[in-house]
Amino acid sequence: MQKKLIIIFLVFALGLSASYAFTLSKEKKNNSFEVEVIAEGLEYPWGMVFLPNGDLLVTEREGRLRRVSDGKLQDAAITGLPNNMYIEGQGGLLDVTIDPEFSDNNLIYLSYAGSGEGGAGTEVAKARLNGDALEDLEVIFKVQPKTQGQNHYGSRLLFDNDGLLYVTLGDRYSFMDEAQNTTNHLGSIVRIKTDGSFPLDNPFFNDLKAKPEIYAYGVRNAQGIALRPSDGVIWYHEHGPRGGDELNILKAGANYGWPAITYGIDYSGAVISEKTDAPGMEQPVVFWDPSIAPSGMDFYTGDKFPEWKGDIFLGALAHRHLRRLKLEGDVVIEQEVLLKDRNERIRAVKTGPDGFLYVLTDSYDGTILRLQPRSE
Repeated sequence: MQKKLIIIFLVFALGLSASYAFTLSKEKKNNSFEVEVIAEGLEYPWGMVFLPNGDLLVTEREGRLRRVSDGKLQDAAITGLPNNMYIEGQGGLLDVTIDPEFSDNNLIYLSYAGSGEGGAGTEVAKARLNGDALEDLEVIFKVQPKTQGQNHYGSRLLFDNDGLLYVTLGDRYSFMDEAQNTTNHLGSIVRIKTDGSFPLDNPFFNDLKAKPEIYAYGVRNAQGIALRPSDGVIWYHEHGPRGGDELNILKAGANYGWPAITYGIDYSGAVISEKTDAPGMEQPVVFWDPSIAPSGMDFYTGDKFPEWKGDIFLGALAHRHLRRLKLEGDVVIEQEVLLKDRNERIRAVKTGPDGFLYVLTDSYDGTILRLQPRSE
């Protein structure tokens, strides 16, 4: 019994997981990859997506959409972006993705902080990409209500295998209690169609008081979401307060607890909730204490690193590294810290169509990095 208590203490003391203990591997000196800088000089890059022709679209939080073609960042930004972007604090131009039928319709989707009556809130627009211009821009989703403040927009975009679009939303920081209130969008993950309407099988469709776009709620500030190709299951992570960042499996209608339950405390040291679990509220697969501030997320699907196949990669803003999570089923059994020596905030990560792993660093002079097998 004494040994068991010591193990449990170590799990908490090392900032591991209350759900499962795992091995944390430090970066090895002889890693089998090398890092190439693909582009630099990006102003706070936030999201990226590959086009079928291999080009890469990258958002800059300061309100620009850039293209990388033939391995070179193009000088001119893409025109035709929304004209009401709120570029303050954590707000601005955020994520980007492409339509599942992009090869036929050239549609892309952008998330951003949009200003309007009441303040600002996450919006999603779609537009047709024609060369270096966006055409026929249409706003398909707006968070209700807009609120004051500069933080917690969530804003990651993901299409599932049925062509439905998931949008992660934050609690807007000063409105954390609203994450338990389904009559508004704050602190939720929504699921919509490409025209902005909602599927009739959304979990709150029959609740006349709830927002019908909501798919799950009780979320603080989710900045990573990814679909596991092997089974189509969607995973997401969210920023906790001081401690308590979470990795979760997304479930229809689920309540992820914020702020009624949490493994973190307020930045001031004040207690947010005495509870870490409650009936009807989900437990994380993993939580991190101290916080790593996760951002961006992808399942590695390439063929250049066979040993990484099916692993989760995510950025760590606070601890300035790229983190690999090895899974057995739905259990994280190992975590590895990568790129720690670069001392850079990692904002996003994607598997490229070439099988390499691409990473965005978050700074005024941000870069696109490519992890590739080390040359012999």
